Amino acid sequence: MDLEAKKEKLIKRLIKYGYLKSREVIDAMREIPREVFIPKSQQKYAYDDIPLEIGYGQTISAPHMVAIMLEALKLKENSKVLEIGTGTGYHAALVAKIANKGKVYTIERIEELAKKAEENFKKLGIKNVKVIVGDGSLGLPTYAPYTHIYATCSAPSIPTELVEQLDKKGRLLIPVGRIYGELWLVEKNEEIKKKNLGGCAFVPMIGKGGYDEKD
Repeated sequence: MDLEAKKEKLIKRLIKYGYLKSREVIDAMREIPREVFIPKSQQKYAYDDIPLEIGYGQTISAPHMVAIMLEALKLKENSKVLEIGTGTGYHAALVAKIANKGKVYTIERIEELAKKAEENFKKLGIKNVKVIVGDGSLGLPTYAPYTHIYATCSAPSIPTELVEQLDKKGRLLIPVGRIYGELWLVEKNEEIKKKNLGGCAFVPMIGKGGYDEKD
C-alpha cells in the first residue's frame, strides 16, 4: 500500500472514531503530507497512528492527538496563532492550511529543528508561518495578542503569561504534566474557563515556564 492510500485509510479511521469532525481539519490532514516532516528512515510509518522521533529527543505527535488538538482549537481562516514547540513543522503546517488568511507564529528552542521546519514550509509553499528560535515556555509577547495559542510539549502548569497573551475570546490548548499528563483547554471571555480534555503524552516543555533542562 502506498503512502497516499495509507493516509486515506488513517483519515477514514480517525473520522470513524470521532477524532476528525470538521471539513477544514479533514481537508488539511489530506493536503499536508506527514512524511515530509519525519526522517527518511521512518517515512514508511508516516500514516501509522503513532508518535515518531524527529531527532534531538523530540517527537512528532500521533495523528489522532493532532486531530484532537486541531478540532479543539476551532481555528478560523483569519486566525492569529502562536505555537510553542515547532519541531519539524507538521502541526504548524496544518494550522497554517486552516488559517490560510491568518498568521502562525511558531517558536522552537532547538535551532536545527527550526531550520528544518522552515525548509519544510518552503518545500510545501507555506508562506503564512513565521519561525522563531527561542524559549517559548512563557509565550511570545512581541506579536501578542493571539486568537489561539497551543503547545506541543507538556508544562508543569498553565502559564498565566499564555492566558494574558490571548485575545478576547481566545483559546489556549496546553498539555499539563510531566510527559504523561492532561490536555487543558482555556477559553478567555469575561471570565476564564478551563476544561480537561483527557489524558495525553508529550515531551516536556523546557524553559522558564516549563521544566529545567536537567530535570
